[in-house]
Amino acid sequence: MSDVADLDKFVEKYKALKSEIAKVIVGQEKVVDTLLLSIFSGGHSLLVGVPGLAKTLLVNTISQALGLEFKRVQFTPDLMPSDIIGSEILDENRSFKFLRGPIFTNILLADEINRTPPKTQAALLEAMQEKAVTVGGKHYLLSHPYFVLATQNPIEQEGTYPLPEAQLDRFMFEVNLTYPSFQEEVDVVKATTQNREVNITALFTASEIIQIQKLIRKMPIADNVIEYAVELVGKSRPNSERSSEYINTYVDWGAGPRASQNLVLAAKTHAASKGKYSPDIEDIQAVALAVLRHRVVRNYKAEAENVSIEDIIGQLL
Repeated sequence: MSDVADLDKFVEKYKALKSEIAKVIVGQEKVVDTLLLSIFSGGHSLLVGVPGLAKTLLVNTISQALGLEFKRVQFTPDLMPSDIIGSEILDENRSFKFLRGPIFTNILLADEINRTPPKTQAALLEAMQEKAVTVGGKHYLLSHPYFVLATQNPIEQEGTYPLPEAQLDRFMFEVNLTYPSFQEEVDVVKATTQNREVNITALFTASEIIQIQKLIRKMPIADNVIEYAVELVGKSRPNSERSSEYINTYVDWGAGPRASQNLVLAAKTHAASKGKYSPDIEDIQAVALAVLRHRVVRNYKAEAENVSIEDIIGQLL
């Protein structure tokens, strides 16, 4: 089949995938879209939201619809790297055997990643970047495709270990979950307070998702669209030749080159999901907020004057 025919087939299956997820997840359409863009781009996502917004259910439903294996780890202050990666144990033959941890899956939900110390965070983030782990001098490849969807609770910050900027940069998107609307909450309560079983049909396989990721990377893109993405990221860096007075006033640190790469890759996936054969500037703008939100650091002046990250990215656009 040609790339165009493969792309058309993907658009049909993508619509069916969203319908399948909507059987369980009420509303949150923008969040579902962003997570699916992240997965088909081959990136990881950080979900930020208060407890009770069905983050685990959302990720579990997406993994079922994609036909992928799913595991969840609750991050706690006493969690050790070996608890997620695995460890070597001595078996009955007096030889060492590697016992795999929950990190060996397709989709890992790292719940409340900021609750665990930096050593354990670093072990997970190494696996995210390398798609492999090293234990006892041996190299173990993780399952492909492999995604980490980590969650953070924005309200309880006591006793937490916030991810440093260099580690936040490993996540393609930061996705903010908000409270449902009145009608959505009514629908949620109706659906969850009665005997109702929903069967999710797996519409993809792991190998199909890998093929789609390759297809998206092959998608042609005009030079002016790449230049727009790079210029947008460049304008986020204070005291640079492209930055405005607004950015110089309110921003401490701008986004790095990984933001430009993620903008272009996410724009390609966004275009593919809409049935377009090449991304344009509108596709860059559609994904810019989720890509830049955790990469642009406000200064104290912005916090004092209630200038949000969304305001700053709005100015960039």
